[in-house]
Amino acid sequence: MARSTTTNISIRMDKDLKDAADRLFSSLGMNISTAFNIFVRQSLREGGIPFMITSNVPNHETVAALNEYDDMKKHPDKYKRYDSFAELANEVLADD
Repeated sequence: MARSTTTNISIRMDKDLKDAADRLFSSLGMNISTAFNIFVRQSLREGGIPFMITSNVPNHETVAALNEYDDMKKHPDKYKRYDSFAELANEVLADD
C-alpha cells in the first residue's frame, strides 16, 4: 500500500473564532485539522465551496418584520390574537 504524505499549512484566524471552532469540533469528536480536511475534501468533490456564501444581511422588509415581532413579544396586549388560522381568515375575508 502506498504511503500517504502530509504537509503542514498555517492559517491565521481570530483567537475567539478558533476557540469556538475547537469547542464545536471537539464536541463532534474531531480537531480543527480533521474538520479542515473534511472541508477541503468536500470542496473538491463539489468543485467549489460546499455551502452557499451570502451577505446574510436582511432586507428592509425582513428587518421591519423582526422589529414588529420584538414589539409583539414586549407588548402582547397591543396586538389582536387569534385562536386559529381559520378565525384570522374569516376576519380578513369579512373585511373584503
